[in-house]
Amino acid sequence: MLLVKEAEDIILNLVQVLTEHDSETVTLENAQGRTIAKPIVGKLDFPHWDNSAMDGYAVRYEDVKTCDEKNPVHLDVITEIAAGDRPEVDIKPGQAARIFTGAMLPQGTDTIVIQENTQREADKVTILAAPEPQEFVRHKGAFYQAGTPILEAGIKIGAAEIAVLATAQCTKLSVYRRPRVAILSTGDELVTPEQTLQPGQIVDSNQYALASFVASNGGIPIKLGIVPDQPEALKSAIAQAIESADIVLSTGGVSVGDYDYVDRILAELGGTLHIRSVAVKPGKPLTVATFDDNNCLYFGIPGNPVSALVSCWRFVQPALKKLSGQNNYQPKFVDAITRHDLKAAGKRETYLWGQLHLVNGKYEFALAGGSHSSGNLINLAQTNGLAIAPIDQRFIGKGNEVKVMLIN
Repeated sequence: MLLVKEAEDIILNLVQVLTEHDSETVTLENAQGRTIAKPIVGKLDFPHWDNSAMDGYAVRYEDVKTCDEKNPVHLDVITEIAAGDRPEVDIKPGQAARIFTGAMLPQGTDTIVIQENTQREADKVTILAAPEPQEFVRHKGAFYQAGTPILEAGIKIGAAEIAVLATAQCTKLSVYRRPRVAILSTGDELVTPEQTLQPGQIVDSNQYALASFVASNGGIPIKLGIVPDQPEALKSAIAQAIESADIVLSTGGVSVGDYDYVDRILAELGGTLHIRSVAVKPGKPLTVATFDDNNCLYFGIPGNPVSALVSCWRFVQPALKKLSGQNNYQPKFVDAITRHDLKAAGKRETYLWGQLHLVNGKYEFALAGGSHSSGNLINLAQTNGLAIAPIDQRFIGKGNEVKVMLIN
C-alpha cells in the first residue's frame, strides 16, 4: 500500500493539464465557474477618472489647508455634481463644488471635504476642519492600469471575478473547456433509484453522488449507468468510457474478490497501472491507470458510498482541478479543535467525517453522529470537513488539535 501523500503525488504528476488548444470562448453571462485560459488585459484604467469616495465638497487643498472651527474658510458653491455627471465648470480659488460619492472631480479640485465637516448656507459652504491633501479622492488608475493583466490564466471565475470582468468591459473571454468525466457503477446487486428494490439488492447512489461531485468541480459528468459483474460487458463499458472522457470514475470491482475484474481489464485494454491500493481508511482499494492513446486518467474507486466520496474528495478533486487548468488545485487543510473523541484503527491514515465550524476565529470539528462505516452514507450529509488521524495514532481526545481537510 502506498502512503496517502505518495499516491497524491503520483496522481498529480500523471495529470495532463489542458492547454490553450483546449479552450473556448464564452460570454460574461456564462463565465461563472469556468477557468480562465488566457490572461485578461483591460483597456480602461480603474477608476476610469478621479472621483469622490464620499459625499461632500470638491475643493482646492490650498484654499482649506489651514482652516479649523476657530478659523473656518468660506467658499462659493458654483456647481453640483452627482454620480454619472460630467463636470461642466472648472473650480477656481475660493470656489467649491457640491459632490456625491462616485462623482467625477471637476478640473481645479484635488481634495474632498466630507459634508460632516461643513456648514451650508445658500450658495456658500463653510469648511470647519482642514482635510488631508487629496483626501477621499479615488485617482484614475489607482486600482488598475490599462494594458496590464487584470486576471491571470488559471483563475476559477466566481462572483468577484465576474465583477472585475464586467468593470473591464470584457464581455467575451477564453476559458478552458470543461473536462469530461465518465462515471460507471459495477455490480450485479445494483439497481437505479427508480427500480423496485428486491431482497439483496442495493440502490446505486454512487452514480448520482459522483455526477454531482463532478459538476460541482467544473466537469461534465457522463453517466454510463450500471455494469454487471461480467468481464465482457465490463470490458466493453470501460473501453467506451476511456474513449469518451478525460477522466473515468468506476465504482466497485477493484478489491480482491472473485468478481473484481477492473484491474485485469485495464491491463488488457493497454492501460498502465500506477496505483493499486493506498494506506487510507476509508478507501484502501484505489486503482489509478493511464492510457497513452488519449491521456485518459482512470480511477477505480471502492463501491461503498462513503469510500467512493472520500476517495473523490482526497484524490480525484485535486486531479480534476489541475486538469481544468486551475492554479489552486491542492487540497486545503486547517488545524481545528475536536469537539469529540476521535478513534482510528492506526494502521492506515484515517478520515473521519463531520462539520467544521469557525468559532471566535478558531476552527472546531464536530464528528458526525452514528456509525463511521464506509457503507453508512446517512451521516455523511452536511459534511464539510474530514478529520485526519495519522498512521499509528489510534485516539485523539476531545479538546485536542486535529488536522482537517476542507471538502467544499
